[in-house]
Amino acid sequence: VPLQASGGGLQQSGCSLNLSCAVSGRTFSHYSMGWFRQAPEKEREFVARVKWGDGTTYYADPAKGRFTISRDNAKKMVSLQMDSLRPEDTAVYYCAASTAAVATTSAKYYYYWGQGTQVTVSS
Repeated sequence: VPLQASGGGLQQSGCSLNLSCAVSGRTFSHYSMGWFRQAPEKEREFVARVKWGDGTTYYADPAKGRFTISRDNAKKMVSLQMDSLRPEDTAVYYCAASTAAVATTSAKYYYYWGQGTQVTVSS
């Protein structure tokens, strides 16, 4: 499941960015598509996920109320709309796909990863 992430950039605090992830190859309804991020000198952390089949979503606490993950089955795209950005959102953002039967937030169950896109939020 090749993944191609895009949409990162430099933005001011309080503004918005939209990240996109193009999904190639076959997908199945039980797949979970996730966004993770990794800030300098920090561990990679879960941000949000969406089930490919029914679109159910789940967010990490820092993302709740500010970020929205969605998927477009026809276009085979997964998006992360990030509003009210904060400097602490600065990180490389990765889209990832999990084929696990149960939706998960653990990176070790996401077997396919995009190349990452840099998001920088200035104060």
